[in-house]
Amino acid sequence: MMKNNLPSYVSMCLCGSRLWIKIFTLSVILVSCNNTHLLKEIKKLDHYPSASGIEYFNKQFFVIGDDANDLLVLDSNFNIADSISIYSFPKKRIPKTIKPDLESILLTRDGKLLLLGSGSLSPYRNVCWLIDPITKEKDSTPLDTFYQRLKYNGITEINIEGATSIPGSIILSNRGHKAYRRNYLVFTNSHFWNNQQEAPIDLILIGSNPDTAEFNGISGISYAPKSDRLIMTVSTENTSSAYDDGTIGKSYLWIVNSISSKKRWKSINPNQVIDLNAVDARFKGQKIESVCVVKETKHFLHLVLAADNDDGSSTLFKVLVEKN
Repeated sequence: MMKNNLPSYVSMCLCGSRLWIKIFTLSVILVSCNNTHLLKEIKKLDHYPSASGIEYFNKQFFVIGDDANDLLVLDSNFNIADSISIYSFPKKRIPKTIKPDLESILLTRDGKLLLLGSGSLSPYRNVCWLIDPITKEKDSTPLDTFYQRLKYNGITEINIEGATSIPGSIILSNRGHKAYRRNYLVFTNSHFWNNQQEAPIDLILIGSNPDTAEFNGISGISYAPKSDRLIMTVSTENTSSAYDDGTIGKSYLWIVNSISSKKRWKSINPNQVIDLNAVDARFKGQKIESVCVVKETKHFLHLVLAADNDDGSSTLFKVLVEKN
């Protein structure tokens, strides 16, 4: 059941809260009693298109673009370390009409990387890849059965844009749009692609989206295990379909506390909302597509955000968020 005493994310947006953010650059940390939050662009990847998912494992970042041929591997300083070939289209960007739309990536409990197509255009986007980050062995599986079951369970427009592992489960996020004003979290088991017909499906409607000109759609998710928090990237985009791109608006971070205990809830609101444009104007025009947790301490979440601005490049940001 929904917890009625949670405020909406609109009223929570930085007002009266103790939330503050510091953004660390790779080489410089600025400290000032008059400047309690900073932002710095960490890395622009001109050569790598459409970053839509990012994961951190073994001191490396794994970045996937929704129309890229390769999985990009960066070291902890964002230097290019390697790449893993997935497709072999002749151009840098796979054509939109046939791209697999790999929008999310997670680390499974077996230490493999799971990449998921969004499901927004069958059959091209109904696919997942399982990749061993050490040996580079890979295998693909169609997700038609599982995505069809999501429709039967109430998600009429499939657009999976985020995925993360929590103890005993996997969470997927389905992004809505202006004509389908619903974001869902999907709880399923840790190997759902192998048992698509029987895998459990629990849906949670998340975030209030009033009938306004904009819609805040979830674009990526990550899990902080020490504090049992779900961190989400959220952005506005002027589009009325899961297929078309639109003008980029604002981006946010949403954070849900104690997510493991809420998997049977029907709907929830985030406990924290961070308006990234309000934090720093340099987030303006950045469509934040994904987030990964690099480290978690007693007081802080160390995050990396990935942005795809629909221009054939990608941008990464390193963010330090104080816990409430």
